[in-house]
Parts: sequence; structure tokens; C-alpha cells
Amino acid sequence: MTTDAFLADCRARLAFDLLSNTWNAVVLWALRDGPRRPVELRERIGGISSKVLTETLRRLQFNGLVDRQAHPDASSRVEYQLTALGRTLLAPIDAVGAWAFEYGDEVMAAQEAACAPDPQSARSTC
Repeated sequence: MTTDAFLADCRARLAFDLLSNTWNAVVLWALRDGPRRPVELRERIGGISSKVLTETLRRLQFNGLVDRQAHPDASSRVEYQLTALGRTLLAPIDAVGAWAFEYGDEVMAAQEAACAPDPQSARSTC
């Protein structure tokens, strides 16, 4: 990797852009065990609206990470599954999750300290 790996027009930024969207990694992780219908994904994920889930699935499909399968026997039955390319992101997502598990308390403590009232002004900085 070159020293300019994270500058404009590089592939590393492409990967970070894919993972920086809050829902992309969550949806990919929710699909790790196999195909799911949108309703199943919403139940499994929690806190995601139908609209946002649809937008996320379309974005992941556009990027080649998810396949959409419409079943001809049932007009409204659609399932989504990871592509081989999508599966390659599971290890990095797992690594970020492990990092968050290990260091999340430290990050939250830093956030709390940053938002603590300033002793000189008695106001919060957040």
C-alpha cells in the first residue's frame, strides 16, 4: 500500500465509503447466515425503517455486495443474499466489531469526558 492510500480517488476510500454508512455493515452482517426476506431483515436488525432498508439493499446491490432474488411462484416474495464479494466484507466487519467490543468503553468514557461541564464556565461542551 502506498502512503497515499487514503487520498482522493483511491480504492481504500471506496472501502471506507462502503462501511461508513451506518446501515451497510449492519445489513451485510444480518445476511451472513443466508438469504433473508426484507421483513426478516427488519426484525433481525431492529431500528431500521422499511424505506432505509430498501435504500440500503439497493445500494449494496448496486455495489455488487448483495443479490436480490424474486421468486416467480409468489409475486411479492423477494429475498436478499450476500454475493461472494459481499462475503469478503464479513471479516473486516467482524474485526471492527471486535475492536468496538474491546475499546468501546474507552471511547464512551472519552465522549463523556469531552461533554463534561467545564469547571470554569459550568457549561457542558456538548
